[in-house]
Formats: sequence, structure tokens, C-alpha cells
Amino acid sequence: MASWSPTTYLAFADERSRPFFDLTARVAAIAPDRVADLGCGPGQLTASLAERWPQAQIDGIDSSPEMIEAAAAYATDRVHFTLADLADWQPDRPLDVIVSNATLQWVPGHRDLLPALLERLAPGGWLAFQVPGNFDEPSHVLLHDLAADPRFAAETRGLRRPASVDAASYLTDLAELGCRVEAWETTYLHVLAGPDPVFRWISGTGARPILQALGVEQRIEFEQVYKARLRAAYAERPSLGGPEGGGTVLPFRRIFVVAQRQS
Repeated sequence: MASWSPTTYLAFADERSRPFFDLTARVAAIAPDRVADLGCGPGQLTASLAERWPQAQIDGIDSSPEMIEAAAAYATDRVHFTLADLADWQPDRPLDVIVSNATLQWVPGHRDLLPALLERLAPGGWLAFQVPGNFDEPSHVLLHDLAADPRFAAETRGLRRPASVDAASYLTDLAELGCRVEAWETTYLHVLAGPDPVFRWISGTGARPILQALGVEQRIEFEQVYKARLRAAYAERPSLGGPEGGGTVLPFRRIFVVAQRQS
């Protein structure tokens, strides 16, 4: 199993946090008592939920020891962090809100987990999640095509691969479970600065398990080839430059779902 780097992940903290706030803005819970963030990562976004709902106890759950260690810096008397797999974690009593930001795509068969997540909610509780929908974009197609190359295939074969479906499918899943559901999709156009920005972005998320599976020399070769292919697919645009020079546009489609369990 891959380990996760909070530092690498937070290199684009502003861009990664934007979908979290767009998601939670649609949760109409007025004064929840218990809120959980499943896949809390390094914790800074989880901590913001304590400001959104000042009476709530907030629980951040993540399966990465590295992320939970980083999140501890945000712990308070109302914000707690626990190392656990979200598929197995059980709260000691029903929750009012469950949030999951860019995490469920890593859970195999996560659509089958939706009934269990709803069972962890009190009647009238809210389930809100966001998953990437960009797995057909060059960033991922090039990644997996290269991983299947004979030079790297033996080490990368069988690694867990993230996946999601469209908003309409999630809406149908949750409506059939008796929820009121709002679902939508947004494509963000992130303008990234610096050298090889798309590689730096994906090396903290989707590419990390593949990169970690390779030996040192293999990884160096893989990164050189992958960076070159990404530069060809995502050309720098001088017109988007600021003080650091040009900018590179990374289109990033994301899928949002907010569901309320009925009483």
C-alpha cells in the first residue's frame, strides 16, 4: 500500500481545497452535533468544519499514518483525528453530517458502500462527497499507458487504481436508497506555475502508488518519460504567466453529490 506525503499533497493546497468548499456549501445542516470527514488528509479542511458548525464535534478519519500525523496539528477539544479505514470505521452513535472529499475513488466498489454510509447517519442527516472525474484525461491515460510498458509492468501490475462514475449514476444510487439528492459536475481550469506542474500535481495523488512501486532507477526513467509526455499534452502558455513566467492549464473535472437521509 502506498504511503502519502502531506507536503507533496499540499503543494497545490488552494486548488485542491476549492472543491471541498464548493461541496460543503451545499450541505444545509443548520446546527449538527456530530460531523465526520472521511479521508481527512492533512486536516486543515477538516478543521474548517469547526468554524462552519461551531457547536459540532468533528471527527477526521484517514487510513494514512502520515496524514493523521500531520492532521494532529489541527486537533482541538472539538476536532479529533483517527487512523482508520473509512469502509470499516463505525461511529459510536449516528452522525449528522458525513463529508468525503476526493477519497471514495480509492475505495474499490465504493458505490456498494453508500448504504453503509447512510446507516451511519441519523434520520435527516447529510452525506456529501466529491470525487475526481478526470480519469480519461491525458494525465491519467499517459500514466497508465506508461505503467503498462514492459519496462515497468511487472512492478505496477495489480496496483489499486482510482475510479468514479458520473453524477447521474450517484444520484440514481442514492435516490433509490430513499434520499433527497443533488448531484452535479464541475470542470476547474487550474492555472499551474513552475516546471512540470502537472507532474508535481499528480505525483501527490493518482501517480503516487505507481511511483512508489518502482525501484530507484526505474522511477527515474519513468519520471523522465512521463514528464516529457505531460509537457507535450499540457503546453505552457506564456500569456498566462505571472512573475514566475508562463502558466499551464490543467482541466480537472469533479463530481459532487449531496444527499439527505429521510427521517
